[in-house]
Amino acid sequence: MLILFILILYSVALLGIGVWAKSRVASSKDFLVGGRQLGPWVAGLSYAASTSSAWALLGFTGFVYAIGLSALWIVPGIWIGYAVVWLVMGPRLFSESHEQDHVTPTDFVLGSGGGKMRTLAAMLASLLISVCFIFYIAAQFDAAGKAFIEHYPIDLTQAVIIGAAIILIYSLIGGFWAVSLTDMVQALVMIVVAVILGITAVVELGGVGAMLVLLSDVAPPEYLRISGQYAGLLLFGFIAGTLGITLGAFGQPQLLVRLMAVKDEPSRRKGFVIVLVWGVLIYIALSFLGLAGRALFPAMPDGEALLYTAAEALLPTVLAGIAIAATLSAVMSTADSILLSASAAIAHDTGLGKRFPGRELLVSRAAVLGITVLAVVLTLMLPDTIFNRVLFAWSALGAAFGPIMFFRVFRWHVSMGAAVLAMLLGFGCTVLFYSAGTISGPSDSLIVSLARLPGDPFERIFPWLPGLLVLIGDRWVHGGGPR
Repeated sequence: MLILFILILYSVALLGIGVWAKSRVASSKDFLVGGRQLGPWVAGLSYAASTSSAWALLGFTGFVYAIGLSALWIVPGIWIGYAVVWLVMGPRLFSESHEQDHVTPTDFVLGSGGGKMRTLAAMLASLLISVCFIFYIAAQFDAAGKAFIEHYPIDLTQAVIIGAAIILIYSLIGGFWAVSLTDMVQALVMIVVAVILGITAVVELGGVGAMLVLLSDVAPPEYLRISGQYAGLLLFGFIAGTLGITLGAFGQPQLLVRLMAVKDEPSRRKGFVIVLVWGVLIYIALSFLGLAGRALFPAMPDGEALLYTAAEALLPTVLAGIAIAATLSAVMSTADSILLSASAAIAHDTGLGKRFPGRELLVSRAAVLGITVLAVVLTLMLPDTIFNRVLFAWSALGAAFGPIMFFRVFRWHVSMGAAVLAMLLGFGCTVLFYSAGTISGPSDSLIVSLARLPGDPFERIFPWLPGLLVLIGDRWVHGGGPR
């Protein structure tokens, strides 16, 4: 009952933020980009929370729990992603968005091009974003469902609907301001809980040395090797695939919009420092939690439930309730941002809002509702792990939009036809490799072995290549002029 009280109190606080933020939403632009008035703390922490989400607290810890030290190759990739987005892409994205009054990352990606081909490119971008985000949000709703059914006698359907309803209400009321402010709060709660649980778990085992000794007894030998069970080309493929997660960050609308909404250049630079410090602390803490969790609870059937299990076993009831609230924070901090970005793609990028003059804000809110319903249906009809769902959406968006983003950031020419083809190839290749699961063939084949790696370089890296080649060819044909 105490945990339930904390959850209710936390949810009421989030809804209160939504109601407060409503006063700052007078137009669809306010609803989608917050009037471009985000300060460094709100921009940095809301970006941090949105990029980490339940995938970090549940998916990443479960991955570390399952395969050990070799899972940590993901971490530097994530940190590199922060640096490239904020320091390389950030200045251009910020300046042009303010100068050209861009509302969404799609506005930036397509630039000032016009005509039917630009309309086609915008429609395609909206479709791809919506499809990926339905998978992404479904992963967050699944995490919310796990949080509820872990502690209360309700089924997954009821749990998913409850979690989705809370997120939907404050997103509908307060728009981008509500989403950004709640994400900031959620980022703070997430890091406090992650650090406390990581330290507590290691201390419970008697320190890092004792943890490693116990792991050597309960886990296979490769668990404590940074190379895992791989060597040679397989090791290279594994490292490339895990580090390749970095590439996905360059095409995520829900993240890039923070750099478009920050109020000035000093705020952008301070925001980067904030997000980097946050990322370093939380991923180190969660890495220790995953490793210590394997020593403390070696027979868990579902590693993605480690945070719940550790919170209940190691923390007083009040702190356990806060830890569960932190998990819901992770869910909400990503789901609300994605809902707003999906809404922007449908209502703004397609031009649908302009077809209803004076009702653009209503169209944006209707899009949020529609995406939520579809995500709930996917969560309940097609179960999958949080880790897999998020990585599919992350990789598909990165491959579809990342190459174009870099060409635009460096002012290289991108024609609308090339943009359409690059998006289709990047997204299509990701779907192809994801759907294949494991490539069929002789079990000792190098290609098959690479495809079966947890880091899967085929799904993470290869889908970037066709789009890049198309854009390079397009730039060469048009003389490489700036755009």
